[in-house]
Amino acid sequence: MAIILGIDPGLNTTGYGVIACDGMKMRLLEAGVVRTRAKGTLESRLAELHAGVTEVIEAHKPDRLAVEQLFSHYERVRTAILMGHARGVICLTAGQAGIPVTTYEPTRVKKTLTGNGRAAKPQMQLAVKLQLRLSALPEPHDVADALAIAICCFHLERQIGKAS
Repeated sequence: MAIILGIDPGLNTTGYGVIACDGMKMRLLEAGVVRTRAKGTLESRLAELHAGVTEVIEAHKPDRLAVEQLFSHYERVRTAILMGHARGVICLTAGQAGIPVTTYEPTRVKKTLTGNGRAAKPQMQLAVKLQLRLSALPEPHDVADALAIAICCFHLERQIGKAS
């Protein structure tokens, strides 16, 4: 059984989702958010993010961490820079734990789950709900996105495994 930790990075709110994969089956282990204090310094917020992700890693001991890749056409450059800081801390945390990191473009995640690389948030939430057989839509969107990233990792790594 493999455990995948999917993360939707953000400096204010980072969504995470942990799934267990056994053969063709997936099941949700835990999902939630790591929040940082909006009025804190950049350094303190990154430390809070590191501590939160470390806690999730220690609790579930994932085999792989999947994270959203930064894309280059951000309208707000400052947002992209802050997200880059968050991604860096997340990758560092995984590296400290010896966990390999895989990155996926948002359009790749959407296409893998729905067949549409431009799927809307509600469509993604529904896809996650159906694939994990959840009783309700995953909330907030940060959690749904993190679970989608983990599910994408599961499907794409399974395809690679079949090709080998």
